[in-house]
Amino acid sequence: MITKPIPTQKQLDFMEWEFGLFFHFGIRTFYPGHKDWDGNEAEMAPEGFNPPNLDCRQWIRTAKEAGASYTVMTCKHHDGFANWPSAYTSYNISKAPWKDGKGDVVADYVAACREYGLKVGLYFSPADANIIGRNLTAAEYDQNFIDQISELLTNYGKIDYLWFDGCGSEGHEYDQERIIGVIRRLQPEILIFNMWDPDTRWIGNEEGIAPIRSYNEVEDLDFSVRTDRKDALDERRFLPAECGMRMRRDTWFASEQDADTVKTLDQLMGIYDYTVGRGINLLLNIGPDASGQLPPEDTKRVLEFGQALRERFASPLLVLENPVLDEEKEELIIDLPKETTLNCIVLSEHLEEGEAIRGFQIYSQPVTAGRRLLFYEGYQVGHKAICTFPAVASKRFILVFDAGKEKDCLKEVKLFYTKNQYSF
Repeated sequence: MITKPIPTQKQLDFMEWEFGLFFHFGIRTFYPGHKDWDGNEAEMAPEGFNPPNLDCRQWIRTAKEAGASYTVMTCKHHDGFANWPSAYTSYNISKAPWKDGKGDVVADYVAACREYGLKVGLYFSPADANIIGRNLTAAEYDQNFIDQISELLTNYGKIDYLWFDGCGSEGHEYDQERIIGVIRRLQPEILIFNMWDPDTRWIGNEEGIAPIRSYNEVEDLDFSVRTDRKDALDERRFLPAECGMRMRRDTWFASEQDADTVKTLDQLMGIYDYTVGRGINLLLNIGPDASGQLPPEDTKRVLEFGQALRERFASPLLVLENPVLDEEKEELIIDLPKETTLNCIVLSEHLEEGEAIRGFQIYSQPVTAGRRLLFYEGYQVGHKAICTFPAVASKRFILVFDAGKEKDCLKEVKLFYTKNQYSF
């Protein structure tokens, strides 16, 4: 008998976060035109890092107003520049003129997250172009990695989320057991993204479209956008997924050249349905500019996005908490007092004991006598399934599930009629 993978409490909590903002900020912010692994990292001298109005509170206040629950900031990207005064690399913020070399972006960022009550996520690239090629042994390379991670997990209080990026590490075999041992010892409650001993996983693309079948139970992990490699897990595991994606088309870092590529509100609302609407957390990136603040175009759009989401889901026509399925037919019949028009049903599943629902259908039954009519079919429910469809009117809606006869699997059902109010 195959044992069903069970989520931890912190994984259940992570799925409740749903929406976060990603901040790519570092030495590359001040050297526009550079790209990952372009071989020109040496040209990006620390002297260029000097934001005149760095305001992490503006970043996090914007995230809070947009409805985000968490944020992630690049502490060290692939270029190797440390946004904190690391004792283990000379390529760090203490060598910059900003605050006379006494600044610490990580400290400012963490303090802002705590002020506004958002979960704290730190991005760290294990691959480091600044030390690759120095003829370090694998053990020396890993030690440098461990030393820097230990600074981040020791000096800034409780960290909720550690975001590892696989890009650039395709050819290096890390001492996984040792690295994870240090991380778990320093921050026992931390969530780790996608590598080695993950609590969460990458959805496999950076476009904001989760696969239509996005079950939480997986046997392997996508590694990075630079390879089709998948890393096999030692057993089938429950791993909630996240999709990190750019607000702008071409870059994760700020660039004046692509200001006209900020995603439209229609695009963001669609992306929300393709991620959160398929049970996947959405981590939307905005690159703070060289002044140290979020660009006005991106700020305006993400605030519009948050407002549009609040309006869209503010007034459900009906809410059913913990509805019970007919045990034999595995169906839920919803009878309404009068003919009602709707175009969206939001489902959520109890996941404390793992996933039960493998598929479902939504039917209407005409007011006049007639057979039930199938108008929507889906796969997983998981944390959330946002089912949108052309408006349909009926007094009776029937939901049928493939749930292994688990009659108490549904957590919530919400019915909506939403108008397209977010096109500007």
